[in-house]
Amino acid sequence: MKDGSLIVLVAHHATDLSFAIKSSCHNWRVKTLVVFFGLAISVSAAPKGWPKEIREIKYPSKADDSKQPALFYAPTVRGEPRPLLVGLHSWSSDYKQTMSVPYSKWCIEKKWNFIHPNFRGPNRRPEATGSELVVQDILSAVDYAKKNGAVDERRIYLVGASGGGYAALLMAGRAPELWAGVSAWVPISDLAKWHAETTKRKLKYAREIELSIGGKPLPGTKAAVEAKKRSAITYLARAKGMALDINAGINDGHNGSVPINHSLEAFNVLAVEKDRIGTKEISEFVKTAKVPAALKGQELVDATYGKKVVLFRRKSGTARVTIFQGGHELISEAALQWLAKQKRMRARKNE
Repeated sequence: MKDGSLIVLVAHHATDLSFAIKSSCHNWRVKTLVVFFGLAISVSAAPKGWPKEIREIKYPSKADDSKQPALFYAPTVRGEPRPLLVGLHSWSSDYKQTMSVPYSKWCIEKKWNFIHPNFRGPNRRPEATGSELVVQDILSAVDYAKKNGAVDERRIYLVGASGGGYAALLMAGRAPELWAGVSAWVPISDLAKWHAETTKRKLKYAREIELSIGGKPLPGTKAAVEAKKRSAITYLARAKGMALDINAGINDGHNGSVPINHSLEAFNVLAVEKDRIGTKEISEFVKTAKVPAALKGQELVDATYGKKVVLFRRKSGTARVTIFQGGHELISEAALQWLAKQKRMRARKNE
């Protein structure tokens, strides 16, 4: 069989589908057309750098009926439903980003379902960057996974870093009833604020935000309205009561692209008044890349963070913020270990 060959398979269940693809593909990079419950689905072998168990698929987005690409894995176990992990790519990347490979390896090892959607690719155009298309693409990816894998609906998790952290925070506020837990790393919470910060530092992201929202988000402009509409912080209050984990490296904004005020201010939206971090302390955090004197003494050892020291952590209800010794980065083990402990308690409206 040659690369690029087309195979047509018929499957009656997701586990049959996975077995059939494995049996047909072996080590060849082939495209497979699967007739699944009478629906034709395009399936390809894993992209370079991804585990061989991962499949490239296209699923229908309820936003515009377009076929959107994603990477997908459903374990070949029958019986008890398994958790679903939705992984989100970063600001400048897409669904093939290998930074997310640790997510997939975890899911394969733990026999979790996994999907890694494109949600309109890099954030430099109106269709991407927190648009309504993005929101519906991610929700439709969950729908696809539920239809094509045995998913435990009380254990649907979301994780992302940088632009993926931004999208994770956004989805926490837009669909809080869906997630058992959301882990957002070095996220952007306010697009207008980040535009000002990246403009000052002469980073490319300022221009990419403008391309996405139709101009500079100056007060009173349509672009400012659009920035607010696409900002996670606009919706985060809806996520109160949902398990939400926010993480930032203390040096981010100095040798990284997103100042840690985005994480701290997002936490404040979720926290009760007595647990909120003061404006003065947030400013000092950002300016000095050190824990303010008023908040010192809260270092702790968290083995899931590896060699990274946890410098500051605060909890309020089901929300948690952690500032660790590091920069603009994700510690996947910490994210996944935390998510694995979460289970959605409150019922969805249609349950």
